[in-house]
Amino acid sequence: MGATALQAQGDGLGAAQVGDYRGARTAARFADCGTELAALRGGCGIYDLGFRAKISLTGTDRVRWLNGMVTNNIRDLAEGYGAYAFLLNPQGHILGDLYAYSLGESIAVDTDLSQAEKILATFDHYIIMDDVEVKNLSEDLTAVGIGGPRSRETLSTAGFAVPEMRSLQLHSVSWKGIDCSLVQGERENYEIWIPAKDVRQLWDSSLAAGATPVGFEVLELDRIQCGVPAYGIDIRERDLPQETEQDRALNFNKGCYVGQEIVERIRSRGAVHRKFTGFLVDGAVTPGSKVSANGRDIGEITSVAATPATEGRTIALGYIRREVGATGREVMIGTSKAIVVQLPLPDESLRRDESSLEQRPA
Repeated sequence: MGATALQAQGDGLGAAQVGDYRGARTAARFADCGTELAALRGGCGIYDLGFRAKISLTGTDRVRWLNGMVTNNIRDLAEGYGAYAFLLNPQGHILGDLYAYSLGESIAVDTDLSQAEKILATFDHYIIMDDVEVKNLSEDLTAVGIGGPRSRETLSTAGFAVPEMRSLQLHSVSWKGIDCSLVQGERENYEIWIPAKDVRQLWDSSLAAGATPVGFEVLELDRIQCGVPAYGIDIRERDLPQETEQDRALNFNKGCYVGQEIVERIRSRGAVHRKFTGFLVDGAVTPGSKVSANGRDIGEITSVAATPATEGRTIALGYIRREVGATGREVMIGTSKAIVVQLPLPDESLRRDESSLEQRPA
C-alpha cells in the first residue's frame, strides 16, 4: 500500500503515528484525540485526503454513459456541481460509491483508492461502442481537507479567495500561482484538489494560517459520530442501496442504469428488511457484534467509536431489522445494553445522566 503524496513529502509533518487507511498510507494521529476532535468541532482541522482517487471521464458520450452506470442523476448536474452515487451490479448490490462532478468538458469521479481498481475495471467492462475515455489522475492530483467552523477563515488567511458555495459545489481557483479546485463538502468542510507536487506547500501554509493537523483516527471518530457509512466497512457488496439509508445516492426519475430494476422493485414493494442506523452502547463492543432483542438476533455492528465525550459509552453503526429499529429502541449488543439512536448526536447527548443506560431494565 503506497504512501499518499503528502506522506511521501512528509519529513517533518510531525505525525505521531502512520498507518494504512482506505487504500493508502497516511498519518493516523498527530496529537491526542481530544485536541484533534476539538479542532474539527470548534476550530479548524486540516487532514490528508490523499487516500481519495481522482478519475477523469471525457468524450462526447460521458454524461449519458455515466448516467446509465450509477444510481444518481448525472445528466442534469449543472457545471461545477457534484452528486453522491452508488455503482451497482445487475443484481442491485453495491460495487462501490463515488462522487461525480460536472466540469464542463469532463466529469471528475472521486472515490477511495481502495475502490479505484474495481471501479475502473467496471467502467472498462461497460464501455463498448461509447465515446468515453477514462483516465486515472490519482498519481498527479491529490487533495487536502479543511474542516470546522473556522475553515473559511483559515483558507482566507492562507491566501484563498473563498466564494459563497453550496454543498458539493466545485470552483476552479488559482492559489499562489497554482491551479487547483476548491470543493464545498457536505458538512462544515472544504476540499482542495491540488497537483501532488504542490501539496506540501498547501499543508504548511494552512498550518501557518492556524489549522490543526488531524489524523485518520479522528476522521473515523468524526465519521462514525456523524453516522456516515464507509464503503468496505459499513456498506458491503452484499448490501442493497435502500438498506444503507443513503437516499442522497438515489434518484428515481433519471431512467435506466445498471441494477435499476432491483432498486425500483424494492421501492414499489415498500421496503427492505434491514436498515442502517446508529447505536449508543453502555460499554465496549467490536465490529461484527450481533444486535439482539428478547434473545433473537436482529442486526450486526459494522463500525465503533469511543470519544472523550462518551464517558465509557461506545457509538456504533450497523444494521437492524427495520420493524424493530425505531429510535429509542432498547437492544443488546453482545452483553452490553444499547439504544438505537439517530445520528449525528451532539456531544452533550453522549454524557451520562440520570437516564443512563445502566439504570434501564434489560
